[in-house]
Amino acid sequence: MLLDVPHTGVESVRMNVSASTMPTPTQASDPIPLILDSLPDIPLPEANCPKRARQQIDLMLLAIEALDLNGSEAILYMAKELGLQSLIKNRVHLWRLRSTNPLRRYSQRRPLTLAEAKALVLLICQLARRLTVIIRQLLLDYQQLRQKNLSTDHHFRLSHYLERFRAHFRARMNPRRGGVLIYDTDEKLNQLALNLLEQLLFCTGTAGMQRFWVSLFDGEVA
Repeated sequence: MLLDVPHTGVESVRMNVSASTMPTPTQASDPIPLILDSLPDIPLPEANCPKRARQQIDLMLLAIEALDLNGSEAILYMAKELGLQSLIKNRVHLWRLRSTNPLRRYSQRRPLTLAEAKALVLLICQLARRLTVIIRQLLLDYQQLRQKNLSTDHHFRLSHYLERFRAHFRARMNPRRGGVLIYDTDEKLNQLALNLLEQLLFCTGTAGMQRFWVSLFDGEVA
């Protein structure tokens, strides 16, 4: 079976928000976890996370949930371990943060602050590190299947991960969105799931967390 780790939430605040920006309840009253300083501030025109970054963060968490049978609980558990409860208070709060992904069925219009995005990235990278052995093995086994011209159905763990990812994606994403419509076959969703595995492994490397964080804003900074 795939990793069975408790879950915990995601959120954290460290960016200075413009005085003209309406503060969220988290920004207004909650302390700023110092762990957020491990990620650099991004000089964006607004103190909120752009659409592409919101989508990518949510998809990475979706891949973790497909890998870990108790993925949602593991996210919340890790949030507590990292001291991010002020940003990720509970399951509902985590859902609201992830629902800032515009591809979701019930997307939220509220912004995702850069501090909240930092918290989610910290969670992703810490959980990926705990899953490193599984992620690396699945990618290695996938390459071996390709060399032998075998489908992923010949590998129980890999096919189970792909099946869970497809189910999660189809249940949570809005099928009317263009960014969802492009994944209209099992094969395309499988490739997305495998790409996300590679990105999770990337997060576990040297300075992987910082490099992943900066990559979320490619093309957003002048």
